[in-house]
Amino acid sequence: MKSVIVAMTAAVALMGVSSVATAGAFSTAPCKACHAVGKDVVGPDWARVAKAYGSADELAKVFKGGFKVEDRKIASSEPKFKAQAALMTGQYNTLIKGHEDEAAKALFDAVKAGKI
Repeated sequence: MKSVIVAMTAAVALMGVSSVATAGAFSTAPCKACHAVGKDVVGPDWARVAKAYGSADELAKVFKGGFKVEDRKIASSEPKFKAQAALMTGQYNTLIKGHEDEAAKALFDAVKAGKI
């Protein structure tokens, strides 16, 4: 499964996607392999995530707290995403950890723009 995620992330990067949200050094480009705005993919719809947390600061708190499943408002309550928790934690460790504030801001900026 990890090789599939790596391949999907590489494919997105190779597409030269220019419509990505960024905040500081964080870019949402790799996130497009599993997320979208307006529909659930492998991970939940980012508009739903933004609505669940209400602000980038609230989402950043969850990231800074170690992204524990019980703190995730969608993954903790929906079996489809709870089953993906280990995959989501791996992506957190690879892509978000160390960039918590920037990642949360980029997610909210993407939702505001209507696309990742």
